Amino acid sequence: MGAGTPRAGATHLRALRTGAADVLDGNWTGTSTVPSRRLYPHQWSWDSAFVAIGLRHISPLRAQTELETLLNAQWGDGRVPHIVFNPSVPLDAYFPSPDFWRSSAAGRAAGAPRTVQTSGIVQPPVHALAAWLVHRSDPGLSRARGFLARVYPRLAAWHRYLLHRRDLGGGGLVSVVHPWEQGMDNAPSWDAPLARVVPAPARSFRRADLAHGSAEDRPTDLDYGRYVRLATDYRDGQYADGHGDFAVEDPSFNALLIASEHALAHIARELGASATARHARAERLTAALVDRLWDPAEGMFLCRDVRGGEMIVERGVSGLVPLLLPGLPREVVGAVVRTLEGPHFGLGTTTRLVPSYDLLGEAFDPHRYWRGPAWFNTSWLLERGLRLHGRTAQADALREAALTTALTSDFAEYVDPYTGEACGATRFSWTAALTLDLLHHHVASTPKGGDRG
Repeated sequence: MGAGTPRAGATHLRALRTGAADVLDGNWTGTSTVPSRRLYPHQWSWDSAFVAIGLRHISPLRAQTELETLLNAQWGDGRVPHIVFNPSVPLDAYFPSPDFWRSSAAGRAAGAPRTVQTSGIVQPPVHALAAWLVHRSDPGLSRARGFLARVYPRLAAWHRYLLHRRDLGGGGLVSVVHPWEQGMDNAPSWDAPLARVVPAPARSFRRADLAHGSAEDRPTDLDYGRYVRLATDYRDGQYADGHGDFAVEDPSFNALLIASEHALAHIARELGASATARHARAERLTAALVDRLWDPAEGMFLCRDVRGGEMIVERGVSGLVPLLLPGLPREVVGAVVRTLEGPHFGLGTTTRLVPSYDLLGEAFDPHRYWRGPAWFNTSWLLERGLRLHGRTAQADALREAALTTALTSDFAEYVDPYTGEACGATRFSWTAALTLDLLHHHVASTPKGGDRG
């Protein structure tokens, strides 16, 4: 997209903005945005955070509503559930459905809401970062509506739940208790800890996802059986933490918590409170992240299997996401960038966008969900990290590639990292939303008279 006449560049940018806004309008329910009308017909937690980040450029009010709708389903113990179910959607449209999670009954001791049905697990805590960016897009509207004053206590409770209930390894980091919580569902990093889990019988559940996507692009039935077993055991244990067979400290999940702690500090300051404690907590978490999950030999962060007691030596994109943190040691930043551009991820040489898994790994598959394809949210996070640490040329190149691929793939859920071929659902909400965010900063940073409109 870097070459061509000014008119061609402007036309391309208009098509991106119009197309992305159209996707978000089509997936808007009136109070929130579904990731995909057919494949994911409810509200998802970290999807909504990314959606709000993009929505702020076309409707700050809708962006605020997106986050507030999600937080209205927060549990009494502070957790933000990974799905908020739309009661008008048939039960068989998505699995696991509300009657599987039984949140209001099984989650009663944890303070699950009575008036809305949700899942019982969580997703990465991008929400405070999203709330702060949404506020900054229109501070006047945000202040007039009391947006930050309403969401701050909920976001603080959310972080408190993670820091107090989920430090299962005792080292200060948060553990996920299900692969779905980390968001990268079938990443090879989960293979070893999942091997301990006896899968639920195939006849005990019906996968709705295969009706809307290719089986070659989705997790296997064996993986799904293990996901169902973990979720069933967690539900039957009344959603109490610390007892399951799966507990993993993940670098991406913890990095997003740290980024959101910094955002909470900004929010606190905006509301007239002290930000010192939150910045200090973010710094302590960053130190714990480096201490527990950084592997200098691999040049990236790794997952730690809390139950098995060992590091998981798999190179996934999760191990690069901490690049978005401001407090990383300089040598760590340099090593992560070298790994990102090296043969295992190939950014700038062999791949268009950042693959979700090691190109040279035995489990690599360019089309199967989180075992190789490139995703727009992780590329957005890494673009942000590269820019933060002064790697402007690499950030610009990644942004250009993401914008081009979003349009040519019809805003796909994920793509082949080599070719940009669309995989999964198209007209996917966070792809459209993050395209709008990258596009906004692209236009803002383009010199007048340049060739990009």
